[in-house]
Amino acid sequence: MASEPSTQSRVVFQTPDKDEEPPHRKLGKLTVKYNRKDLQRRLDIEEWIDGQLHLLYDCEEEEIPELEIDIDELLELPDTEQRSKLQELLQECGKPKEEFINGLLYRMKGLRKMSGPLKK
Repeated sequence: MASEPSTQSRVVFQTPDKDEEPPHRKLGKLTVKYNRKDLQRRLDIEEWIDGQLHLLYDCEEEEIPELEIDIDELLELPDTEQRSKLQELLQECGKPKEEFINGLLYRMKGLRKMSGPLKK
């Protein structure tokens, strides 16, 4: 299947001169899944939790027992189960925890779950 050189198609790439600047790319649209205000509120709650755990356990961060308070997991539970889940997580803490639990539940009111799709 040899073909004659004169009948073959050729593609020629034109290279820009080195003096020319490359054309600027148009910026694409960025889709934001979460509202910035919601993200900031969640960050504020997580920082508050961290500070309160330091007070509850009266120690440095490295010394706090392995404890993970998952806000999304709590948001999936009914109110009464949220409270009991927090009490279960904090059972090793010797200090009174009701103020912390009440404060966290209050701060979580109206917060949306982040791992699921955004509802409009």
